[in-house]
Amino acid sequence: MLMIAGEASADLHGSNLVKAMKASCPGVTFCGIGGTNMKQAGVKILVSSSDMAVVGLTEVLQKVHTIFRAANKLKATLKIHHPDLLILIDYPDFNLYMARIARRLQIPVLYYISPQVWAWRRGRVKKIAKRVDRMAVILPFEEQFYRKRGVSVDYVGHPLLDAFESTICSAKPDSAWQDRDPTPPRAIKIQNPVVGLLPGSRREEIRNMLPIMIRSAEILKIRYPDIRCLLPLAKTIEPEFIDSFIIKSSLNIEVHQGDIYEVLDRCHVALVTSGTATLDTAIMAVPMIIVYKVTPLSYRVGKMLIKTSFIGLANLVAGERVVPELIQDEVTPERLADEALTLIENEYVRKEMITKLHGIRKRLGEGGASVRTAKIAAEMMKC
Repeated sequence: MLMIAGEASADLHGSNLVKAMKASCPGVTFCGIGGTNMKQAGVKILVSSSDMAVVGLTEVLQKVHTIFRAANKLKATLKIHHPDLLILIDYPDFNLYMARIARRLQIPVLYYISPQVWAWRRGRVKKIAKRVDRMAVILPFEEQFYRKRGVSVDYVGHPLLDAFESTICSAKPDSAWQDRDPTPPRAIKIQNPVVGLLPGSRREEIRNMLPIMIRSAEILKIRYPDIRCLLPLAKTIEPEFIDSFIIKSSLNIEVHQGDIYEVLDRCHVALVTSGTATLDTAIMAVPMIIVYKVTPLSYRVGKMLIKTSFIGLANLVAGERVVPELIQDEVTPERLADEALTLIENEYVRKEMITKLHGIRKRLGEGGASVRTAKIAAEMMKC
Protein backbone atom coordinates (compact mmCIF):
# COMPACT_ATOMS: atom_id res chain seq x y z
CA MET A 1 0.00 0.00 0.00
CA LEU A 2 1.17 3.51 -0.83
CA MET A 3 0.28 6.37 1.55
CA ILE A 4 0.94 10.08 1.04
CA ALA A 5 0.98 12.40 4.07
CA GLY A 6 2.65 15.68 3.11
CA GLU A 7 2.44 17.54 6.43
CA ALA A 8 3.02 17.06 10.17
CA SER A 9 -0.60 16.52 11.19
CA ALA A 10 -1.13 14.17 8.25
CA ASP A 11 1.91 12.17 9.37
CA LEU A 12 0.34 11.69 12.81
CA HIS A 13 -3.03 10.64 11.42
CA GLY A 14 -1.32 8.44 8.85
CA SER A 15 0.62 6.60 11.55
CA ASN A 16 -2.57 5.91 13.53
CA LEU A 17 -4.26 4.64 10.38
CA VAL A 18 -1.32 2.31 9.70
CA LYS A 19 -1.58 0.88 13.21
CA ALA A 20 -5.33 0.33 12.79
CA MET A 21 -4.80 -1.34 9.41
CA LYS A 22 -2.13 -3.67 10.75
CA ALA A 23 -4.67 -4.87 13.30
CA SER A 24 -7.25 -5.68 10.62
CA CYS A 25 -4.89 -6.70 7.78
CA PRO A 26 -1.68 -8.00 9.44
CA GLY A 27 0.11 -8.85 6.19
CA VAL A 28 -0.13 -5.40 4.59
CA THR A 29 3.10 -3.46 4.02
CA PHE A 30 3.34 0.31 3.62
CA CYS A 31 5.51 2.85 1.84
CA GLY A 32 5.13 6.48 0.83
CA ILE A 33 5.54 10.08 1.96
CA GLY A 34 5.49 10.67 5.70
CA GLY A 35 7.45 11.67 8.76
CA THR A 36 8.70 10.31 12.07
CA ASN A 37 5.35 8.96 13.24
CA MET A 38 4.70 6.94 10.10
CA LYS A 39 8.26 5.63 10.08
CA GLN A 40 7.87 4.44 13.66
CA ALA A 41 4.58 2.79 12.68
CA GLY A 42 6.46 0.72 10.08
CA VAL A 43 6.08 2.73 6.86
CA LYS A 44 9.00 2.74 4.43
CA ILE A 45 9.50 6.48 3.88
CA LEU A 46 10.31 7.29 0.26
CA VAL A 47 10.14 11.08 0.74
CA SER A 48 10.07 12.98 4.04
CA SER A 49 6.95 15.04 4.70
CA SER A 50 9.15 17.78 6.18
CA ASP A 51 10.54 18.36 2.67
CA MET A 52 7.03 18.72 1.25
CA ALA A 53 5.32 21.07 3.72
CA VAL A 54 4.68 24.53 2.25
CA VAL A 55 2.73 27.67 3.12
CA GLY A 56 1.38 29.98 0.45
CA LEU A 57 2.16 30.47 -3.22
CA THR A 58 5.69 31.80 -2.82
CA GLU A 59 6.92 28.83 -0.79
CA VAL A 60 5.42 26.41 -3.32
CA LEU A 61 7.54 28.10 -5.98
CA GLN A 62 10.64 27.75 -3.78
CA LYS A 63 10.08 24.00 -3.36
CA VAL A 64 8.86 23.18 -6.85
CA HIS A 65 11.95 21.06 -7.69
CA THR A 66 11.62 19.04 -4.48
CA ILE A 67 7.93 18.44 -5.13
CA PHE A 68 8.61 17.51 -8.76
CA ARG A 69 11.24 14.93 -7.75
CA ALA A 70 8.87 13.45 -5.16
CA ALA A 71 6.11 13.13 -7.76
CA ASN A 72 8.42 11.29 -10.15
CA LYS A 73 9.54 8.92 -7.41
CA LEU A 74 5.98 8.05 -6.47
CA LYS A 75 4.89 7.70 -10.09
CA ALA A 76 7.63 5.13 -10.57
CA THR A 77 6.53 3.30 -7.43
CA LEU A 78 2.93 3.16 -8.64
CA LYS A 79 3.97 1.84 -12.05
CA ILE A 80 6.54 -0.71 -10.90
CA HIS A 81 4.95 -2.07 -7.72
CA HIS A 82 1.27 -1.42 -8.52
CA PRO A 83 0.09 -1.23 -4.87
CA ASP A 84 -3.32 -2.61 -3.87
CA LEU A 85 -4.43 0.80 -2.63
CA LEU A 86 -3.34 4.45 -2.66
CA ILE A 87 -4.29 6.38 0.48
CA LEU A 88 -4.10 10.17 0.25
CA ILE A 89 -4.17 12.40 3.32
CA ASP A 90 -5.07 16.09 2.72
CA TYR A 91 -2.25 17.88 0.72
CA PRO A 92 -4.64 18.41 -2.23
CA ASP A 93 -2.77 19.61 -5.31
CA PHE A 94 -0.03 17.00 -5.10
CA ASN A 95 -2.40 14.24 -4.01
CA LEU A 96 -4.98 14.87 -6.72
CA TYR A 97 -2.19 14.66 -9.30
CA MET A 98 -1.12 11.30 -7.85
CA ALA A 99 -4.77 10.18 -7.86
CA ARG A 100 -4.88 10.82 -11.60
CA ILE A 101 -1.82 8.59 -12.11
CA ALA A 102 -3.35 5.87 -9.94
CA ARG A 103 -6.64 6.03 -11.85
CA ARG A 104 -4.81 5.48 -15.15
CA LEU A 105 -3.09 2.45 -13.61
CA GLN A 106 -6.41 1.15 -12.21
CA ILE A 107 -5.17 1.43 -8.62
CA PRO A 108 -8.02 2.19 -6.19
CA VAL A 109 -7.79 5.50 -4.32
CA LEU A 110 -9.00 6.31 -0.80
CA TYR A 111 -8.83 9.98 0.24
CA TYR A 112 -8.65 10.35 4.04
CA ILE A 113 -9.06 13.90 5.44
CA SER A 114 -10.61 16.03 2.75
CA PRO A 115 -8.99 19.02 1.10
CA GLN A 116 -10.87 22.16 2.09
CA VAL A 117 -12.63 22.39 -1.26
CA TRP A 118 -15.75 23.63 0.52
CA ALA A 119 -13.74 26.72 1.49
CA TRP A 120 -11.90 27.55 -1.70
CA ARG A 121 -11.39 26.29 -5.27
CA ARG A 122 -14.57 24.23 -5.26
CA GLY A 123 -13.90 23.21 -8.84
CA ARG A 124 -11.55 20.56 -7.46
CA VAL A 125 -14.61 18.50 -6.46
CA LYS A 126 -14.96 17.45 -10.11
CA LYS A 127 -11.40 16.10 -10.06
CA ILE A 128 -12.10 14.24 -6.83
CA ALA A 129 -15.24 12.66 -8.30
CA LYS A 130 -13.26 11.44 -11.34
CA ARG A 131 -10.09 10.28 -9.60
CA VAL A 132 -11.04 9.14 -6.07
CA ASP A 133 -12.97 5.95 -5.35
CA ARG A 134 -13.96 6.83 -1.77
CA MET A 135 -13.64 9.77 0.60
CA ALA A 136 -13.27 9.35 4.38
CA VAL A 137 -14.09 12.79 5.80
CA ILE A 138 -13.51 14.06 9.34
CA LEU A 139 -15.73 17.14 9.66
CA PRO A 140 -19.49 16.65 10.08
CA PHE A 141 -20.59 19.02 7.31
CA GLU A 142 -18.25 17.49 4.70
CA GLU A 143 -20.30 14.33 4.18
CA GLN A 144 -23.35 16.17 2.87
CA PHE A 145 -21.16 18.48 0.78
CA TYR A 146 -19.60 15.55 -1.12
CA ARG A 147 -22.72 13.42 -1.28
CA LYS A 148 -24.60 16.24 -3.02
CA ARG A 149 -21.87 16.27 -5.65
CA GLY A 150 -21.97 12.55 -6.39
CA VAL A 151 -18.83 11.51 -4.49
CA SER A 152 -18.77 8.22 -2.56
CA VAL A 153 -18.16 9.44 1.00
CA ASP A 154 -18.10 8.23 4.61
CA TYR A 155 -17.97 10.43 7.72
CA VAL A 156 -15.51 8.73 10.10
CA GLY A 157 -15.18 11.36 12.87
CA HIS A 158 -12.11 13.41 13.69
CA PRO A 159 -8.83 11.55 14.41
CA LEU A 160 -7.78 14.23 16.90
CA LEU A 161 -10.38 12.87 19.31
CA ASP A 162 -8.49 9.60 19.68
CA ALA A 163 -5.41 11.41 20.96
CA PHE A 164 -7.58 13.69 23.10
CA GLU A 165 -9.37 10.82 24.83
CA SER A 166 -6.08 9.06 25.48
CA THR A 167 -4.64 12.18 27.11
CA ILE A 168 -7.69 13.05 29.18
CA CYS A 169 -8.20 9.49 30.41
CA SER A 170 -4.69 9.56 31.84
CA ALA A 171 -4.94 13.14 33.16
CA LYS A 172 -4.74 13.84 36.86
CA PRO A 173 -8.08 14.53 38.59
CA ASP A 174 -6.99 18.11 39.37
CA SER A 175 -5.83 18.91 35.84
CA ALA A 176 -6.42 22.38 34.41
CA TRP A 177 -8.81 20.82 31.90
CA GLN A 178 -11.17 19.90 34.73
CA ASP A 179 -11.29 23.57 35.74
CA ARG A 180 -12.36 24.49 32.21
CA ASP A 181 -15.42 22.21 32.38
CA PRO A 182 -18.33 24.64 32.05
CA THR A 183 -20.74 22.35 33.98
CA PRO A 184 -21.16 23.65 36.60
CA PRO A 185 -19.85 27.13 35.72
CA ARG A 186 -16.84 28.28 37.69
CA ALA A 187 -15.48 31.79 37.96
CA ILE A 188 -11.76 31.26 37.63
CA LYS A 189 -9.65 34.27 38.40
CA ILE A 190 -6.29 34.02 36.66
CA GLN A 191 -3.42 35.29 38.79
CA ASN A 192 -0.35 34.17 36.83
CA PRO A 193 -1.30 33.47 33.21
CA VAL A 194 0.10 30.52 31.32
CA VAL A 195 0.00 31.32 27.60
CA GLY A 196 0.29 28.71 24.86
CA LEU A 197 2.25 29.73 21.78
CA LEU A 198 1.30 27.59 18.77
CA PRO A 199 3.05 29.17 15.77
CA GLY A 200 2.49 26.27 13.35
CA SER A 201 4.26 23.16 12.10
CA ARG A 202 6.04 24.68 9.10
CA ARG A 203 9.14 26.87 9.08
CA GLU A 204 7.48 29.63 7.06
CA GLU A 205 4.53 29.80 9.45
CA ILE A 206 6.89 30.03 12.40
CA ARG A 207 8.94 32.78 10.76
CA ASN A 208 5.75 34.75 10.15
CA MET A 209 4.01 34.19 13.46
CA LEU A 210 6.37 33.36 16.33
CA PRO A 211 8.11 36.77 16.59
CA ILE A 212 4.70 38.46 16.80
CA MET A 213 3.46 35.98 19.41
CA ILE A 214 6.60 36.51 21.51
CA ARG A 215 6.30 40.29 21.32
CA SER A 216 2.63 40.16 22.33
CA ALA A 217 3.52 37.98 25.34
CA GLU A 218 6.22 40.52 26.27
CA ILE A 219 3.51 43.18 26.30
CA LEU A 220 1.43 40.97 28.61
CA LYS A 221 4.44 40.60 30.90
CA ILE A 222 4.26 44.32 31.73
CA ARG A 223 0.98 43.62 33.54
CA TYR A 224 1.78 40.04 34.58
CA PRO A 225 5.50 39.80 35.47
CA ASP A 226 5.21 36.08 36.32
CA ILE A 227 3.63 35.12 33.00
CA ARG A 228 4.80 31.79 31.53
CA CYS A 229 4.68 30.66 27.90
CA LEU A 230 4.48 27.05 26.71
CA LEU A 231 5.34 26.12 23.14
CA PRO A 232 4.53 22.60 21.87
CA LEU A 233 7.11 21.71 19.23
CA ALA A 234 5.97 19.97 16.05
CA LYS A 235 8.05 16.95 15.10
CA THR A 236 8.80 18.57 11.76
CA ILE A 237 10.71 21.41 13.46
CA GLU A 238 14.17 21.23 15.03
CA PRO A 239 14.50 22.74 18.54
CA GLU A 240 17.44 24.85 17.33
CA PHE A 241 15.16 26.60 14.84
CA ILE A 242 12.77 27.63 17.62
CA ASP A 243 15.66 28.64 19.87
CA SER A 244 16.80 31.17 17.29
CA PHE A 245 13.54 33.10 17.88
CA ILE A 246 13.26 32.88 21.66
CA ILE A 247 16.90 33.26 22.73
CA LYS A 248 16.75 37.07 22.88
CA SER A 249 13.42 37.25 24.69
CA SER A 250 13.09 38.02 28.39
CA LEU A 251 10.10 35.69 28.60
CA ASN A 252 9.96 32.37 30.38
CA ILE A 253 9.25 30.20 27.31
CA GLU A 254 9.20 26.44 27.80
CA VAL A 255 9.54 24.41 24.60
CA HIS A 256 7.95 20.97 24.85
CA GLN A 257 8.41 17.98 22.60
CA GLY A 258 5.59 15.51 22.99
CA ASP A 259 1.82 15.50 23.38
CA ILE A 260 0.25 18.82 22.44
CA TYR A 261 -2.71 18.10 24.72
CA GLU A 262 -0.48 17.80 27.77
CA VAL A 263 0.86 21.27 26.97
CA LEU A 264 -2.56 22.79 26.31
CA ASP A 265 -3.87 21.26 29.53
CA ARG A 266 -1.63 23.69 31.43
CA CYS A 267 -2.61 26.84 29.49
CA HIS A 268 -5.14 29.54 30.40
CA VAL A 269 -5.12 31.06 26.90
CA ALA A 270 -3.45 30.24 23.57
CA LEU A 271 -2.22 32.16 20.52
CA VAL A 272 -2.75 29.79 17.62
CA THR A 273 -1.78 29.89 13.95
CA SER A 274 -4.73 28.85 11.80
CA GLY A 275 -4.67 25.14 11.02
CA THR A 276 -5.28 21.83 12.75
CA ALA A 277 -3.96 23.30 16.01
CA THR A 278 -7.12 25.40 16.33
CA LEU A 279 -9.10 22.17 16.66
CA ASP A 280 -6.55 20.74 19.10
CA THR A 281 -7.05 23.84 21.22
CA ALA A 282 -10.83 23.77 20.87
CA ILE A 283 -10.96 20.11 21.89
CA MET A 284 -9.09 21.03 25.08
CA ALA A 285 -11.47 24.00 25.60
CA VAL A 286 -8.61 26.48 25.92
CA PRO A 287 -9.66 30.08 25.11
CA MET A 288 -7.65 31.24 22.11
CA ILE A 289 -7.02 33.78 19.40
CA ILE A 290 -6.56 32.48 15.85
CA VAL A 291 -3.93 34.27 13.76
CA TYR A 292 -2.77 33.92 10.18
CA LYS A 293 -0.30 35.84 8.05
CA VAL A 294 1.36 35.00 4.74
CA THR A 295 3.19 36.93 2.03
CA PRO A 296 1.19 39.79 0.44
CA LEU A 297 0.97 37.88 -2.86
CA SER A 298 -0.34 34.68 -1.23
CA TYR A 299 -2.85 36.73 0.75
CA ARG A 300 -4.20 38.53 -2.31
CA VAL A 301 -4.59 35.26 -4.21
CA GLY A 302 -6.20 33.53 -1.23
CA LYS A 303 -8.64 36.36 -0.62
CA MET A 304 -9.97 35.99 -4.17
CA LEU A 305 -10.43 32.23 -3.83
CA ILE A 306 -11.67 31.61 -0.28
CA LYS A 307 -15.46 31.34 -0.05
CA THR A 308 -16.01 30.96 3.71
CA SER A 309 -16.71 33.53 6.41
CA PHE A 310 -13.94 32.16 8.69
CA ILE A 311 -10.44 30.75 8.30
CA GLY A 312 -10.17 28.89 11.61
CA LEU A 313 -11.33 25.27 11.67
CA ALA A 314 -12.76 25.81 15.15
CA ASN A 315 -15.09 28.54 13.85
CA LEU A 316 -15.92 26.57 10.70
CA VAL A 317 -17.03 23.57 12.74
CA ALA A 318 -19.02 25.80 15.10
CA GLY A 319 -20.67 27.63 12.23
CA GLU A 320 -20.09 30.94 14.02
CA ARG A 321 -17.26 33.18 15.21
CA VAL A 322 -16.57 31.54 18.56
CA VAL A 323 -12.89 32.54 18.48
CA PRO A 324 -11.50 35.92 17.32
CA GLU A 325 -9.51 35.75 14.08
CA LEU A 326 -6.72 38.17 13.25
CA ILE A 327 -5.65 38.02 9.61
CA GLN A 328 -2.71 39.57 7.77
CA ASP A 329 -2.36 43.29 8.71
CA GLU A 330 -4.54 42.75 11.80
CA VAL A 331 -1.82 40.50 13.23
CA THR A 332 0.18 42.91 15.37
CA PRO A 333 1.70 42.31 18.83
CA GLU A 334 -0.47 45.06 20.32
CA ARG A 335 -3.75 43.74 18.88
CA LEU A 336 -2.90 40.17 19.85
CA ALA A 337 -2.00 41.23 23.39
CA ASP A 338 -5.29 43.15 23.72
CA GLU A 339 -7.32 40.11 22.65
CA ALA A 340 -5.39 37.89 25.06
CA LEU A 341 -5.94 40.35 27.93
CA THR A 342 -9.68 40.20 27.34
CA LEU A 343 -9.63 36.42 27.68
CA ILE A 344 -7.42 36.57 30.78
CA GLU A 345 -9.28 39.33 32.63
CA ASN A 346 -12.89 39.18 31.46
CA GLU A 347 -14.32 36.11 33.18
CA TYR A 348 -17.66 36.34 31.35
CA VAL A 349 -16.02 36.37 27.89
CA ARG A 350 -13.67 33.56 28.88
CA LYS A 351 -16.42 31.30 30.25
CA GLU A 352 -18.68 31.94 27.25
CA MET A 353 -15.88 30.88 24.89
CA ILE A 354 -15.08 27.80 26.97
CA THR A 355 -18.72 26.70 26.84
CA LYS A 356 -18.81 27.08 23.05
CA LEU A 357 -15.48 25.26 22.64
CA HIS A 358 -16.97 22.29 24.48
CA GLY A 359 -19.79 22.43 21.94
CA ILE A 360 -17.26 22.22 19.10
CA ARG A 361 -15.79 19.08 20.62
CA LYS A 362 -19.25 17.50 20.74
CA ARG A 363 -19.86 18.40 17.09
CA LEU A 364 -16.75 16.46 16.07
CA GLY A 365 -18.38 13.21 17.20
CA GLU A 366 -16.67 10.29 18.89
CA GLY A 367 -13.20 8.80 18.60
CA GLY A 368 -12.34 5.86 16.37
CA ALA A 369 -11.71 7.63 13.05
CA SER A 370 -8.58 5.56 12.33
CA VAL A 371 -10.39 2.25 12.95
CA ARG A 372 -13.35 3.24 10.76
CA THR A 373 -11.05 4.36 7.94
CA ALA A 374 -9.00 1.16 8.25
CA LYS A 375 -12.19 -0.86 7.73
CA ILE A 376 -12.96 1.11 4.56
CA ALA A 377 -9.42 0.50 3.29
CA ALA A 378 -9.71 -3.22 4.07
CA GLU A 379 -12.96 -3.37 2.10
CA MET A 380 -11.35 -1.66 -0.86
CA MET A 381 -8.42 -4.12 -0.81
CA LYS A 382 -10.76 -7.06 -0.13
CA CYS A 383 -8.52 -7.85 2.83
